[in-house]
Amino acid sequence: MSHPTAAGIEAALQAALAPQALEVRDDSAAHAGHAGAGEGSHFSVRIVSERFVGVGRVARHRLVYDALRDLMTQGIHALALDTRAPGEH
Repeated sequence: MSHPTAAGIEAALQAALAPQALEVRDDSAAHAGHAGAGEGSHFSVRIVSERFVGVGRVARHRLVYDALRDLMTQGIHALALDTRAPGEH
């Protein structure tokens, strides 16, 4: 089984949420040796999308997780999310 990549996560989020801005970073190396590090990859995602306008934080995260559903079972252990609507700082 192949492991998720930053490029794969980016492609899935582009397709599902049409973001205005998107940054996906693989943080796995920073977690080497930590508890849970062997259970999968660690990623940070910063995404700005019109889909988040008027949507609360938990619902935004749910939209991201829904977009990544197939990848989540392929070895994403941790996903740090920064989800914003356009104009939010």
